[in-house]
Amino acid sequence: MRENLTFYSERHSSEFLARLSAGASAVTQVLALLVTSLGRDFLSLIGLLVVMIVQDPIMSLLSFVVAPPAFLFIRKLVKRIRHLAHDQFTGTTDIMETVQESLQGIRTVKAFTLEEAMQARINKSIADVESYSNKMARVSNRSGPLMEMLGGVAIAGALMYGGYRVIATNAAPGQFVSFITAFLLAYEPAKRLARLNIDLNGLLIGARKLLEIIDSPASEPSDDNKPPLQLTQGRVELRDVTFSYRPDEPVLKRMSFVAEPGQTTALVGPSGGGKSTVLALLLRLYEVDRGAIVIDNQIISDCSRTSLRQQTAYVGQDVYLFRGSVRENIAFGRIGVTEDEIIAAAKAAFAHDFIMSFPQGYDTPVGEHGTQLSGGQRQRIAIARALVKDAPIILLDEATAALDSESEKYVQEAIAHLCQGRTTIVIAHRLHTIMHADRILVIEGGEIVETGQHDDLLRAGGRYASFFRLQQREEDNVTPLAANA
Repeated sequence: MRENLTFYSERHSSEFLARLSAGASAVTQVLALLVTSLGRDFLSLIGLLVVMIVQDPIMSLLSFVVAPPAFLFIRKLVKRIRHLAHDQFTGTTDIMETVQESLQGIRTVKAFTLEEAMQARINKSIADVESYSNKMARVSNRSGPLMEMLGGVAIAGALMYGGYRVIATNAAPGQFVSFITAFLLAYEPAKRLARLNIDLNGLLIGARKLLEIIDSPASEPSDDNKPPLQLTQGRVELRDVTFSYRPDEPVLKRMSFVAEPGQTTALVGPSGGGKSTVLALLLRLYEVDRGAIVIDNQIISDCSRTSLRQQTAYVGQDVYLFRGSVRENIAFGRIGVTEDEIIAAAKAAFAHDFIMSFPQGYDTPVGEHGTQLSGGQRQRIAIARALVKDAPIILLDEATAALDSESEKYVQEAIAHLCQGRTTIVIAHRLHTIMHADRILVIEGGEIVETGQHDDLLRAGGRYASFFRLQQREEDNVTPLAANA
């Protein structure tokens, strides 16, 4: 959770699930092998080797001649196992990714009759993982015949040399028998340890994948040691802010504007102009490259993120509702919120009536990502969540863009309650929703090209007026089509 958005946007969520699942299982198996097999066999082998050396150092040295070729062969097998284990992990990630996408996009899958195509992708990934698993098993099993062969050579050599010494030099037979007994007893632990080395290296790939996440340095480290943001008015100012997601590709170019306390500042313009980036920078989801964002004469990068985010409420177009009930999702806005406050926020967001129409009322499960609710209902619950937070700064990112006219009416009324008396920065695609904003900024290519109120911008006949007339024509064209339908 201490990583920035770039860290998560560059990775598929299924990769994290695969790393956690495979890693946790691998760590458990590694610990079990280390505690049982490794401890037992390693100690047994060391003890028996000591007996062999004490009984006959020369014959022990000759017996160890088979160790170098065994080591080299095992090393080769280990390298192969690591490669296969990595491929197996990648295949497992592909399975989880395809299944997750199929379930989350099940409506699209069915609407476009993609069931067979998605099933084929899953089957291919499963076949790949099965193939890698079989290859790993075959590679791992190769250590058995090798150890059998080398062990046989060593035992035969020891018997021949030991017999020769007993006959030719009158060496004590008891000493020879003791050595051979220890040697034979050491053979099985040595064989198991060779197999264990191969198996451990296969498992360690999964453990490493988990540890890479756990041990990765936080790209958004805690800055709670910084002073908290102290709001007095809620005046938000961007001072020559420049930002880019990629080097030499600025999304914002020396942008400056002021959002006055208690007023609504609207950001409009074509897609990709940098509007949503402004809100992301205000929340410090990213840090500015140059310039500064100032709230009540405090540079936000000099204040703790926690205190900044506690003073802001965000409502986006794609509302995310967590697994749980309607009540729980509204309560996420503020820890310790009371039942009366939840109901009051729901009423202000025009959500109380439809919530009470559910058989379970506020205890109604919202489903995964809120799938049990309509788009307008999800938006109003998100607004209720923001109302519960009672933050002095409101950030709205196209909160009504995907709604029908009736839902938009309710959501707009809820937004009016939410923004009353608060500093509000709103991104809007439908320009009629921000006609009464105190200030409108037209953003193109990361720069502010126009600023003013709705009527003034229309009279100016610039970019805003062009956008507004274009939307009016589009709405006029849609109306006859709807009537003919």
